[in-house]
Amino acid sequence: MRRNWLTDARFLTVEKGLRGALPLLTMWAIRNWGLLLHKLGRQGIWSCLRWKSVRMYRQLLQESKGVVRTTALHDAGMTDYQIRKAINGGELIRLKRGWIAAPDAEEALKYAARNALTITCVSQATRLGLWVREPDPRHFAVPRPGREVRAEGNRVHYCRAVEARPKFALEDTVANVLATVAHCQPKEEAIAVWDSALNKRLVVRGYLESLPLSKRAQQVLAGTSQFADSGLETYFRVRMRWLRVPIRTQTWLIGKRVDFLMGERLVVQIDGSTHVGPQRDADNAHDAALASAGYTVLRFGYTQIIHEWPAVQEAVMRAINAGCHNRR
Repeated sequence: MRRNWLTDARFLTVEKGLRGALPLLTMWAIRNWGLLLHKLGRQGIWSCLRWKSVRMYRQLLQESKGVVRTTALHDAGMTDYQIRKAINGGELIRLKRGWIAAPDAEEALKYAARNALTITCVSQATRLGLWVREPDPRHFAVPRPGREVRAEGNRVHYCRAVEARPKFALEDTVANVLATVAHCQPKEEAIAVWDSALNKRLVVRGYLESLPLSKRAQQVLAGTSQFADSGLETYFRVRMRWLRVPIRTQTWLIGKRVDFLMGERLVVQIDGSTHVGPQRDADNAHDAALASAGYTVLRFGYTQIIHEWPAVQEAVMRAINAGCHNRR
């Protein structure tokens, strides 16, 4: 009775040992190469290659947030036939010549790919989690002027990039985003975005200083601080600079940090729009401890800083006129 190939391999290994059976196994494989190709043919080798390329292109799409160049899929091992089959099967979408996307990819990225644009300014700043007063998803840079599609309602930026963009990049770099924000937004709002990037450690001040920044961007950089936890704190710091009173940020007093210490005894706390619940209770208790220690505490919220600034400034000026900032 003829043994199958698996039985032969086991028999040779038992009789000769693995090292002794290796030459015999090699000879058997040479004599039975047709059987091996048949076993590993359509259902073996090609299936393995296909699944390998499928795993690679799915990983590539995940790393590219669902939008990728066709050449990148080719580099990952996918053929034009496999790409067409995936498109016909609904696994992929052809955005335009040279661009492929997953059906669930972010619309902003698909729009940028279709129109030869790069997401930048406050649009990309929002995507990076930076503090932006009024998010707007329609700010784009033009990496290759002449190929872009300008749609109504979009803000298209042609300003020079301060650091090289990767070719075909759909999202701008942090440094380019900040440089564009400096030219697009009012100065104090631009400073707030830059403060947020420094506070989140997405970029360091020394690196920004080494870039070929415009005069406007240099002015914005000069007004930044990495210690601002929100844009509200940036607005207060920038708007109160004209006072001839020392302003220290994030100073440690009686077991907790305070947002601002003006002079020696005037504490200013800035509350965000989500300042509620246990955090508010803890802050109220800290305010009471500060008052017991001889500090004057002023606390302002989002609406007051953004929409009622004259009243905020008046309250601070009255406290300074009363000498609340000086040691008693």
